[in-house]
Amino acid sequence: MQLKPIEQQVVAIVGASSGIGREAALRFAQRGAKVVVSARSEAGLNSLVNEIHQLGGDATAVVADVSDFEQVQAIADKTIAVYGGLDTWVHSSATAVLAPFEQVTPEEFKRVIEVTLLGQVYGAMVALPHLKREGRGALIHISSMEGRRALPLQSSYSSAKHGVEGFLESLRVELQHEGSEVSVTSIKPAVINTPFYNNALTKLGVKPTGLPPYYAPSLVADAVLYTAEHPTRDFIVGDVGKILDILQRLSPALVDSFLVLAGFQGQKTNELKSEDAPHNLYEPVPEHDRVEGDFGNLEVPSVTDWLDRHPAIGWGVAGTAVGAAVLAMLAAQAFNGDM
Repeated sequence: MQLKPIEQQVVAIVGASSGIGREAALRFAQRGAKVVVSARSEAGLNSLVNEIHQLGGDATAVVADVSDFEQVQAIADKTIAVYGGLDTWVHSSATAVLAPFEQVTPEEFKRVIEVTLLGQVYGAMVALPHLKREGRGALIHISSMEGRRALPLQSSYSSAKHGVEGFLESLRVELQHEGSEVSVTSIKPAVINTPFYNNALTKLGVKPTGLPPYYAPSLVADAVLYTAEHPTRDFIVGDVGKILDILQRLSPALVDSFLVLAGFQGQKTNELKSEDAPHNLYEPVPEHDRVEGDFGNLEVPSVTDWLDRHPAIGWGVAGTAVGAAVLAMLAAQAFNGDM
């Protein structure tokens, strides 16, 4: 499967007013792609388009709520009307409620599912016909490590992300069966320093936080741009995400025990916050239309992401280093045995 170089692509980015989507839009534009950016926040989109234009890029904005299929359809329609085609669809929209399950109302749970799961489904529905018409392209969905391992206090969000994973697995196999040249990628970030925790509705009495360490939004954008050119099934962002993935496969009960100990207090800051504070469950929060969140002091680098983006070089070097270490150990053992 061969995807176009980014500088030749038309890219639609949904959930672009803040966080991962905003960073990805800027990066695509810097690389020469024509971008269509969408979110509920008109102010956030306007500032983003202005920033892209100042960088010399080409961008068009579409205000849309992804819980409404017709509004998602309008994103694709606008993309075709302005640029004549679509090569990559990046879907990043999400919302969350942080609260014990028994404190979440049916309406709140439903809303998280509508935005965080159904929004992604609607995105694929409207994008896929255009990608197929082009003969190739990429569906890139921002999922989460919570699609592999649910967290306490995030029952609706974890449910939505598990649903995204199931949906993408089904769709991917259907496309492979028909010989389609459309790639389907699930990007699974660990904890990322975006305004996600500023935007979430919290019933914890305090401002919520992710379980550290945090990773920079630029790491996820790196993965998005990589998979727009290199068909990739899954891309876990963050070393800790890969460790969690392994532990969950080996012993879910062990992860249960860890989260019983650390998963509750670890998602709470000491900053008081009422559930009446601004959140984006139903309306955007314009003051949070930025890339970074409030936890930059907890950010760490991730080595394995670079290796995943440079598999021929990175994992080859890593394998050589491991092999050299093994040979050195064997040589040392042989030398000691001869003494």
